[in-house]
Amino acid sequence: MSLALLRRGVVYVFLSVATFLSVFPFYWMAVGSTNQSPDIVRGKLGIGSNLLVNFQHLMTQVDLPRVFGNSFLIAVVSTVLTLVISSFAGYGFEMFRSRIRERIFQLLLLLLSIPFAALMVPLFVMISRAQLNNTFTAVILPGIASIFIVFYFRQATKAFPRELRDAARVDGLKEWQIFLFVYMPTMRSTYAAATIIIFMNAWNNYLWPLIVLQTPENKTITLVISTLTAAYTPDYGVILLATVLATAPTLVIFFVLQRQFVQGMLGAVK
Repeated sequence: MSLALLRRGVVYVFLSVATFLSVFPFYWMAVGSTNQSPDIVRGKLGIGSNLLVNFQHLMTQVDLPRVFGNSFLIAVVSTVLTLVISSFAGYGFEMFRSRIRERIFQLLLLLLSIPFAALMVPLFVMISRAQLNNTFTAVILPGIASIFIVFYFRQATKAFPRELRDAARVDGLKEWQIFLFVYMPTMRSTYAAATIIIFMNAWNNYLWPLIVLQTPENKTITLVISTLTAAYTPDYGVILLATVLATAPTLVIFFVLQRQFVQGMLGAVK
């Protein structure tokens, strides 16, 4: 009995330490957004009274509504298009059989091993020739056919009951109707999990927007935060406040879809 209690105590201690290490950076970031820069440098951990001042300074340096609007537009459009295209592809790879299906899919998985840094120059040349530089389209297009999301949907589709598809065919539904009215409602948790993954990746995307977005009015929130940190004397209170505001949308979406995210991930693993 004592050995079991000892093991449970060790587990709780480990989980407590892991929780502290996970939560403390967010706490420090939120508290730092209320303090002045000298207080943050000194390591002050208490809540300050400089939140409104930091917000005023942030608004004077950044067109916050426009920046957030740019980020939301890119993230939402990227999420919707990626969900549509990748779910179609994942459904097709699993439901339709052919001799070369597995070879094509293996080739796609092999392409995942290519780092994005190796693709930046060819992508930039293609975007330039298409005259899409400094447009949101240039940011969105390269990511809407995500191989990882295609793989994720295919793995999740393995758990989709084929009897439902057969019954829908007997009722006279065409393949696109089966996809829209049978497959999509059944795979709600998978779509929710994929939504979180895609939205967070699109929202936090930094390197590619840095390359293709050149004018200040098209900048996203990640690029603006990078600009704030590059100042000769950075105002850490303003930087941390901007970081808190930039983190809030992804946290909201994750907590709203948290249950479906867990169910979707378990379904994909199965």
